[in-house]
Amino acid sequence: MLELPLHTGAEHPDLTLVVLSSLLTFLAGLGLGSYGDRVRALARTLTADSAE
Repeated sequence: MLELPLHTGAEHPDLTLVVLSSLLTFLAGLGLGSYGDRVRALARTLTADSAE
C-alpha cells in the first residue's frame, strides 16, 4: 500500500498567528450567533437615529 506522508504544517513559520486568528474567528462567530439578535437590533436603532 502507498504511504502518504502526513503534512500537519507544524513547521509553518506563522503557525501561532494562523492558530490564534482562526480561534478568534471561531469565537467571534459563536458570539455573533449567540448575540446576533441584539447586534441587529442595535444596528437598526443606530441607522434609524442617523437617518433622522
